[in-house]
Amino acid sequence: MLDTPHSRLARWIVLLAPAFLLGGAYVSQYAFGLFPCEMCWWQRWPHFVALGFAVLAFIAPPQRLWIALGALAIIASGLIGGFHAGVEYDWWDGITGCASTLSASEGVSAMDAILDTPLIRCDQAPWTLWGVSLAGYNFIISVASGVCALALLARKWKAQ
Repeated sequence: MLDTPHSRLARWIVLLAPAFLLGGAYVSQYAFGLFPCEMCWWQRWPHFVALGFAVLAFIAPPQRLWIALGALAIIASGLIGGFHAGVEYDWWDGITGCASTLSASEGVSAMDAILDTPLIRCDQAPWTLWGVSLAGYNFIISVASGVCALALLARKWKAQ
C-alpha cells in the first residue's frame, strides 16, 4: 500500500480529475444542451479508463502502476483535447466526420430521428470562456493534472 502524502495525493488526483471533467462534460451536455461531437467523445474515453485505473489504485497492488497508467490516460485525453481545440481555432484540419446523438425510439421512423437530430460540428466551439473552448480547458486541466500526478509519483520513487 502506498503510504506517503505524495502518493496519496497522486492517487486522489487520478481519481478526481477525470471524475470532475466527465461530470462537467455531462452537465454541459444534459443541463445546457452542449451536445458532444465525435472528437469530444474521443476525449471522454481516456477519462473513463483513468477512473478504472484510479479505482484499482485504491484497492489492488501495484498502486504505483495504476496511478501512472491513470495519469497517462488523463494526459492522453488532454492531448486529444489539444488537437480538438486546434481544430476549433482553425490551427489545423481535423476529421471530416461529425457525430450526433441519434436515437430512434418506438413510433419514430429512422428518417424522422435523423432529421430531428442536431448535427454537431467538430470545428466549431459551442462555448468559450475567455476565448478558451471546452476542449481547450480539457487540454489545460488534463495535462496539468496528469503531469502533476506523475511528478508526485516520481517523488515517491526517489524517496525509496
